[in-house]
Amino acid sequence: MNPLHQAYGTDNLTMLTDFYELTMANGFLQNGLGNQIAYFDMFFRHIPDGGGMAIMAGVEQVVSYLRHLSFTEEDIAYLRSRRLFGEDFLAYLRDFRFTCDVWAVPEGTPIFPHEPIVTVRGPVIQAQFIETMILLAVNHQSLIATKANRIVRAAQGRTVLEFGSRRAQGTDGAISGARAAYIGGCAGTACTISDQLYGVPAGGTMAHSWVQMFDSQYEAFKTYCQIYPHNATLLVDTYNVLKSGVPDAIRAFDEVLKPLGIRKCGIRLDSGDMAYLTQEARRKLDAAGWTECQISASNSLDEYIIQDLLLQGAKIDVFGVGERMITARSEPVFGGVYKLAAVEDGDGKIIPKIKVSENLDKITIPHFKKTYRIFDNATGKAEADYITVWDETVDESAPLELFDPRATWKRKTYTNFTAKPLQVPVFQGGELVYQLPALPEIQAYCRAQVDTLWDTVKRFENPHTYYVDLSQKLFDIKQDLLCRSR
Repeated sequence: MNPLHQAYGTDNLTMLTDFYELTMANGFLQNGLGNQIAYFDMFFRHIPDGGGMAIMAGVEQVVSYLRHLSFTEEDIAYLRSRRLFGEDFLAYLRDFRFTCDVWAVPEGTPIFPHEPIVTVRGPVIQAQFIETMILLAVNHQSLIATKANRIVRAAQGRTVLEFGSRRAQGTDGAISGARAAYIGGCAGTACTISDQLYGVPAGGTMAHSWVQMFDSQYEAFKTYCQIYPHNATLLVDTYNVLKSGVPDAIRAFDEVLKPLGIRKCGIRLDSGDMAYLTQEARRKLDAAGWTECQISASNSLDEYIIQDLLLQGAKIDVFGVGERMITARSEPVFGGVYKLAAVEDGDGKIIPKIKVSENLDKITIPHFKKTYRIFDNATGKAEADYITVWDETVDESAPLELFDPRATWKRKTYTNFTAKPLQVPVFQGGELVYQLPALPEIQAYCRAQVDTLWDTVKRFENPHTYYVDLSQKLFDIKQDLLCRSR
């Protein structure tokens, strides 16, 4: 069954759109523009948290949406009731079929401001209409994947689990958020339905209520070990971590697990001074012979708290991260936008379009484009992204000079490099041509791609700017359009 259907009771989210997409579509049709071919780009302007890179996610949800794009009789009846649309437009919607071409950056790829991450070519009614859902899916999941990746990198190889369902912003915030967190590097989630729908490994231990339901903490721990001997992680902070929590856990491990020859187990702390408590807990566990017992910690963690805990010598093997990951609390918006970049005239010639603004960041990059990532062959590291007009090619055998489009005197020449196109075809003529990878493949790909970036780009504070440059041809086209707009 399709995940959309399981989550929402329907495969069709066509009406999840801003109402102006419908009024514009009607206007295009009435003015004879409905079938004019247009090119739209999704891109973003700023990296969340002042970071050096973001992570692409949400393509699978875009694919699912586009494959089921159609208007039901109920949809038609609702739109008729608004008394804004004529029967010709409603008839058009009744026979609606998605026929656009779509290119996207694969999920798990590091992405940077102003470069196209999704490009749509097709009749303007269609290409414009899908704006809302493309932005919704990619903005949300890219935001969470980016935040999760920061937290996972802060953990320095230790396991990170997503624990945020109960404080997520709505059902899809929990469900697709767990998926995005997994792409960003989390080992699993507490959200059961995300495992059922997407295969994000779900797991969990116990709440404080489990301990409180028994006459003694020791009885609660012993019972849990008896029921789940191969998955015994005990919550030790219901009463007093060091005086009773850890000693009772050790006693339960000794009496239940040791006779079974089981050495793998765990304790979890959800409050208190994590650095001090985990150091002392580790000392007690090791002294009792439970050196393989893992210590988990949760309680409003983020990348900065995790970083500080490790600097303070905290003995934590597993981090459970909730609200600050699933809501990206420090910056809960991924500012992706969807803008017209070009149209085709009657002869099929591509006419570039630009949006001009007093705010330099809001000036768009015109034309149908192709983005290359430039890799240094000697180091394997990504050096810059290079945006060209769609029909330009990069000669890898010749030196390539790139320049900063905002400060053109800043130039660098690359030799011995590989230029890899970032976007891949997803739909051609409305037909899916992309093989969606399995989620573990996406996670592994993300890890490998993040490793291609220099550590200076991945710093949490004052990261090195990763340059996204324009070809001379594209730069000249943009400047010409800007001059003509005055």
